Amino acid sequence: MGIIRNEGNPFVIVKGCFKGVIMQEEENQEDPCGESMEENEPKNGVWDCFCIPINWFRMLSREMHWSFVFGVVVVYGISQGLGGALAEVGTKYYMKDVQKVQPSEAQVYKGITSIPWIVKPLWGLLTDVLPFFGYRRRPYFIFAGILGVIAMLLLSLHENLHLMLALLALTAGSAAVAIADVTIDACVAQNSISQPSLAADMQSLCAFSSSVGSLFGYFISGIFVHLLGPMGVFGLMTIPAGLIISVGFLLYEPRMHNTSYTQVKQNFIDAGKAMWTTLRSEDVWGPCLYMYFSLALSLDIREGMFYWYTDSKGGPSFSQESVGFIFSISSGGALLGAILYQYALKDYAFRNLLFWTQLIYGLSGMLDLILVFRLNLKFGIPDYFFVVIVESIAQMTNRLKWMPMLVLSSKLCPSGIEGTFFALLMSIDNVGLLSASWGGGFVLHILRITRTKFDNIWLAILIRNILRIAPLWLLFLVPRADPSSSILPSKNMNSKVAIDTSDIKNVELVSLVHSLEVNS
Repeated sequence: MGIIRNEGNPFVIVKGCFKGVIMQEEENQEDPCGESMEENEPKNGVWDCFCIPINWFRMLSREMHWSFVFGVVVVYGISQGLGGALAEVGTKYYMKDVQKVQPSEAQVYKGITSIPWIVKPLWGLLTDVLPFFGYRRRPYFIFAGILGVIAMLLLSLHENLHLMLALLALTAGSAAVAIADVTIDACVAQNSISQPSLAADMQSLCAFSSSVGSLFGYFISGIFVHLLGPMGVFGLMTIPAGLIISVGFLLYEPRMHNTSYTQVKQNFIDAGKAMWTTLRSEDVWGPCLYMYFSLALSLDIREGMFYWYTDSKGGPSFSQESVGFIFSISSGGALLGAILYQYALKDYAFRNLLFWTQLIYGLSGMLDLILVFRLNLKFGIPDYFFVVIVESIAQMTNRLKWMPMLVLSSKLCPSGIEGTFFALLMSIDNVGLLSASWGGGFVLHILRITRTKFDNIWLAILIRNILRIAPLWLLFLVPRADPSSSILPSKNMNSKVAIDTSDIKNVELVSLVHSLEVNS
């Protein structure tokens, strides 16, 4: 059977091919009973529900090699999804119960731990132009995994760790995840350039893996925080970091021979010139500017909301298990958003889709006002049920807003420095998230929202929601193109980085035995 090309929805294509084979076989056979196929249609329909996602994974594996799919699942699903969920809930309780900091301080410290994501271009530039032992990807996975293991062990084994050392360890753990992320992002960007028709599908794969991992991670996070405490959760975080190490050892990529390290400086200069040339294009800096303000103006006050959730006087007083279950169920909203984008929205023009998702994202935040004013109780809706609804809608709308920006970013990457430039675009987004986090901390501080005082939490929510709608005035910076169109000017499609990548078709993950056989 030939490779199935994605000209639309991959699920539909694979499903159609599957049914076509069945119908062809049935035409060549006599029906001894003379019965119609209508009786079997319900069974086939149920079976197709299970086969569609499996066939979609198979299609992606055939188009880009199964190892690419596996790598995305490990990094996005296990490290960022599952591990990120455990780390988020564990860190919230670690700051609140162990370090005993104020909500505004926790919001600022959260921004500090995200700084490694802002310098993603550095990691991307290193993976693109500075190979070790002839490899551009494997050493960085190994380094990231080792760094993550050390950071999590430090947090889990020291009971009275000073706040500054704890921040350093949390930042190191964040850096480990960021380095692994930028390495797999280079593969995603490279495949998006070589197979533009599958760009949206690759982002759907990343979002699906992350959402499923987050769903399970949040589900068990509250239980483990209750049983092991926040420090015990950090101990569990060594497992995803260890898996990143294994990815580095199992990674197969064509070894680069005769690598001259005297060319590294020139490689950096060439990559910098290529990035600057691309950024000067209006088709590139316009969307970058919109993405930054879209994120920066969406103030992050989640630490204040978390303290209110767990407050025994003014808030709902949720337990650790309840918080984990709420985040777990609500992360299903992110999964739903990824599915909606894949099935119904991925072919729409960027500007039209971002308009509606940004508008809905801002309006949906008003539901938090109903919660903090306790109006849900007047309508007979329990806090737990209503918080699940509010968080699920927030996760879904945020995912729908985020995914077209990811696809747009992948379409702006010049060939040859995909990892570096995609990392640069993501770092711009992370600067926006940092601005939102510190801006939210500033608002919480100005409104005097503390560990026990939440009188002005409603005003913080109102300010956040108004600012969420403000980016709509900047939508003219986003191109009207759809995901199947080429956005990057043709003169910028190819960079002139000194590293020879002409023989690198795909980054593949195979067994270590196979890797040793190839290198021997």
